[in-house]
Amino acid sequence: MKKLVLFWICIVGLSMTGCRAGQQEIERNNAAESTVGQQPEEPVPEELMTEEPVTEEPVPEEATEAELQSREQIMEESVGYTNLQQITLDSTWEYADHSKINTGAAVLYPAPEESGRKGIVIGVNAGHGTAGGAKVKTLCHPDGSAKVTGGSTAAGAMEAAAVSGGMTFQDGTPEREVTLRMAQILRDKLLTSGYDVLMLRDSEDVQLDNVARTVICNNVADCHIALHWDSGDGKNYDKGCFYISVPEALKTMEPVASHWQQHDTLGTDLVEGLREQGTTIYGKGHMGIDLTQTSYSTIPSVDMELGNAYSDHSDVILEQLATGLLTGINTYFEQ
Repeated sequence: MKKLVLFWICIVGLSMTGCRAGQQEIERNNAAESTVGQQPEEPVPEELMTEEPVTEEPVPEEATEAELQSREQIMEESVGYTNLQQITLDSTWEYADHSKINTGAAVLYPAPEESGRKGIVIGVNAGHGTAGGAKVKTLCHPDGSAKVTGGSTAAGAMEAAAVSGGMTFQDGTPEREVTLRMAQILRDKLLTSGYDVLMLRDSEDVQLDNVARTVICNNVADCHIALHWDSGDGKNYDKGCFYISVPEALKTMEPVASHWQQHDTLGTDLVEGLREQGTTIYGKGHMGIDLTQTSYSTIPSVDMELGNAYSDHSDVILEQLATGLLTGINTYFEQ
């Protein structure tokens, strides 16, 4: 009897192994078929580049020693903070239904009471850093209308990448790592100055697309500052800082029509704060580009471009940039 039972156990086990192997083969075949016929993105005109070409966030199989050290540093940055609150996208919020990637969470850092807490929440958005974001599309505008300027998505398009992959600095550092480090330094300065901080991306990856990040800010923060470095400008030197302003053709579309002047005021104050720190300012300090962020924003909101691929992104420089941004924030909120 025992021999018979063992015989049947062996038969069942072999059958299950075969099923699993067959299923894995089907999944591999399906994955291969799904990539057939995909065409590469068309290049974006360099003179219109402010957001980065649509590239996918890489997920390396094995991290290099430098990458591991960077990740460890990022993880250590949140140590010591208490009473943190995870903020997820509420499906009842206005425009929340336009988001396609929203399983992640922002993190709200309350300012310590001894800092003279102001009761003002600054939304800090470390640009990029959403794996798979380039493969997903969201509406450029909440009303479904087409883009009025170029950028990472051409003028006339009605959908854009949910989150582009970002550029790479000349020394090989991915932009998403620098924007996160910049956000951490700015966060610390804001907290010690009494501001609460909403970190839209608080780690290497967050599954929140640009629409979700904007909608969360609309409902939790008092302003929204996205951090980026420009790319594709054809320049082999540090071009300096500027903010993305709203183009004239977009100023009659809601919610832009009701808020673009707030966006411009915030952007101008931030640029002037950077100028006080001796930071190079590009051109007039702003450039009119049609962005998903400002198209969905119902609070003061800007995309700050803090340089380009040739900019120094050492901690010394990031500290200087953060001080300038803090000065601009103080000016805007009359602190």
